[in-house]
Amino acid sequence: MTAALPLAAVVAAMLSLALSAFQLALALGAPWGRAAYGGQHAGRLPARLRVSSAVAVVVWVAIALIVLRRAGLVPWAPLPDAWLPVALWVLVAVTAVGALLNAITPSRIERAIWLPVSVVLLAAQLTVAFAAA
Repeated sequence: MTAALPLAAVVAAMLSLALSAFQLALALGAPWGRAAYGGQHAGRLPARLRVSSAVAVVVWVAIALIVLRRAGLVPWAPLPDAWLPVALWVLVAVTAVGALLNAITPSRIERAIWLPVSVVLLAAQLTVAFAAA
């Protein structure tokens, strides 16, 4: 295990949990629609996107657990250990696409907040993926 592995895993997990908290707030009706889903909804999100945010809460927590488990920092993840290397590379690919989408979104607030977050998350996930290999 390289020295960067635990730090990168914790950074990735913390960002994933922060994203989960943001999605939870959206699901519960926080008026942050301009900072999500392309910024097309001022105030509270419509019901279908609030449901999507509720699902995202679970997904982001699972992502945090997968990264932490791959780094050997937690005893459990929602996937078998044998699947974790591939799952982490899938997460890297999805996060890279997310970073690209955050870079090209018409929403200035999304670019300002989520582009830096997604780039740091991508770097942390890549570090874990390479260091844990």
